Amino acid sequence: MSSPWPPRRTARRPVPRAAAPREPVDHARIGRRVVRRRAKGMDAAAVAAALEDARFDARQDSRHEHLADDERGRAELAEWERIDQLLADAAPSTVYDLDADHVVQAELAADAAAAAAREAELREAARIVARADELQALRELGTLEQTEPREGDEAVRDELTRRAGSYMQKDVDTWLAHALAAHRGHYADPAVRAAAADLLPTHLLAHAALLTELAHLAPGAGVDQLAFAARLAVADPESTGELAAFLARARSGQS
Repeated sequence: MSSPWPPRRTARRPVPRAAAPREPVDHARIGRRVVRRRAKGMDAAAVAAALEDARFDARQDSRHEHLADDERGRAELAEWERIDQLLADAAPSTVYDLDADHVVQAELAADAAAAAAREAELREAARIVARADELQALRELGTLEQTEPREGDEAVRDELTRRAGSYMQKDVDTWLAHALAAHRGHYADPAVRAAAADLLPTHLLAHAALLTELAHLAPGAGVDQLAFAARLAVADPESTGELAAFLARARSGQS
């Protein structure tokens, strides 16, 4: 007999959080930013002189093996060349202005969008952890079955599975399967139920499909009475799905 995970009355331990990986240093990006700061307010003549200095430095560096693959140096030279061309195409007496540089502004917009996406990912990760803690607490109190599922609980199930390690949280899967079959919570929306096919494992979907048909055969049957459906689904999801489809055809009078 398998033991449920975690035991219902054991104290919950905090789950260790892995430190966020540090982003690698982008030397080319640093080089471009340094050039842009230096070029700010320069006219075409000043930029041309700076470009000649950068070319001289590049020639000098090419003589040294340890500097031959200087990513930052190459990026700085390329940026001076770009700004030199930018001012060459501009009206006379134009000075370099970061706010008027479309390339820079596009990069800033992309950076802002990426930062917003990372922030959204962090908020979503925090929400998943908090909801997993909530469901785990409800599970330990024995009130999980009375809880309405919410949008995103499929990802929360994955978090609980990760915490469980090699164990399967059978009661959490049973709760979701019953909710899916009964169209409870966010599963009241047909589009959400359809999307669940890509978010939930095959055995859980088969379990829900069989529960849907059993509800027509035995209205009012309790969760404990239908526990065999979960065992069937885990043991053979494909056959369980076929059984559910057969019962559905029989109910609708199709051969």
